[in-house]
Amino acid sequence: MSGLFTQIFIAVIVISLAIRLWLGLRHIRHIQQHRAQVPPAFNQTISLEAHQRAADYTSAKVKLRLGETTMEMAVLLALTLGGILQGLDQLWQQWLPDHEIIRGALVICSAMLISSALTLPFEYIQTFSIDEKFGFNKMSRSMFFSDLVKHTIVGLLLGGPILFVALWLMQGAGDWWWLYLWLIWSAFNLFMLAVYPIWIAPLFNKFTPMEDQSLKARIEALLRKCGFASQGLFVMDGSTRSGHGNAYFTGFGKNKRVVFFDTLLEKLNADEIEAVLAHELGHFKHRHVIKRIIMMFGLSLLGLALLGFLVTQDWFYHGLGVAQASNHMALLLFVIVSPVFMFILRPLLAAYSRINEFEADHYASQQSRPQFLIDALVKLYRDNASTLTPDPLHSAFYDSHPPASLRIAKLQTYA
Repeated sequence: MSGLFTQIFIAVIVISLAIRLWLGLRHIRHIQQHRAQVPPAFNQTISLEAHQRAADYTSAKVKLRLGETTMEMAVLLALTLGGILQGLDQLWQQWLPDHEIIRGALVICSAMLISSALTLPFEYIQTFSIDEKFGFNKMSRSMFFSDLVKHTIVGLLLGGPILFVALWLMQGAGDWWWLYLWLIWSAFNLFMLAVYPIWIAPLFNKFTPMEDQSLKARIEALLRKCGFASQGLFVMDGSTRSGHGNAYFTGFGKNKRVVFFDTLLEKLNADEIEAVLAHELGHFKHRHVIKRIIMMFGLSLLGLALLGFLVTQDWFYHGLGVAQASNHMALLLFVIVSPVFMFILRPLLAAYSRINEFEADHYASQQSRPQFLIDALVKLYRDNASTLTPDPLHSAFYDSHPPASLRIAKLQTYA
């Protein structure tokens, strides 16, 4: 049985990697084939130079992502069938033979550290090579590594206790440990949604109350009209790290905030900002966030139930290059291997997300003139160097937002 599972595992890795590479290369080829001409729907609003810049920027990002994906698959094979996880387990077994939970946590942290260290160069290249070349990067190298240290510390402080709780439940909570862990995991995620904008986000960016009183009054009127109660309107200093612009809601329950990147406020006029916010309010009115939370909780419940079964199956460990069954190794193997098997769900989740975006656009068109949202999107496509000519198949498989041409055409029908 273990030999069969090994063959299935290798086959899934090879097939998924082949699909990713094929889709990525299709995407690049399609973009470059349409690089010489701005699509007719945009030839009055986006210059050929901006269109070509977006094509080259997107192609560069995709090429880097393909390299990163290949590296990730190689690291996964090295960790499992290559024996690295087995070696780490034996190493910590020698040092801490009588402290199973602590040893298990250290094995998991060691494996995650190795994986992160091997893929970190791709994030560095994205920031200081690609984004730097196309004028988006505003970070210094000291800020980049400072953020890395902060993320690591926050991850350990928040993830460490959950990891220990998981291993403790797996060891002593009986056959239903996975259900108890799911309840704790769900409560933890709801807690993080509530406290993230207050405690975590300010560690990385500065949030200041919106000072433009005229714009603030318009936005507050729109929020009241849509029945959205927020804790405040804030401007984030996104320009300290990137030239990209965005707006979003954050928080949960009474701690919801409306956040605008300072770069967004610089690029759009008041009508366009209001239209972008109306789109975000569309997600709120259609309960997209709540639906996604429920979906996430449902998938995590199914996943933990599956792990509750796999933890007792020797073929699961042996098939992935681990000789000795243990709670921590079952948890680690499941976390690093399950994304490969979940890859097939990617186009379904992307399609669901695009439906949500169309619904939010429709709602925005009812609260503001559709042309205002069209104008805002065109500026964002241009200034963020988003390609106007994605490969249709690549877009259908990956993109959480509809292609620019389809989205604009749909908004024009609302007008």
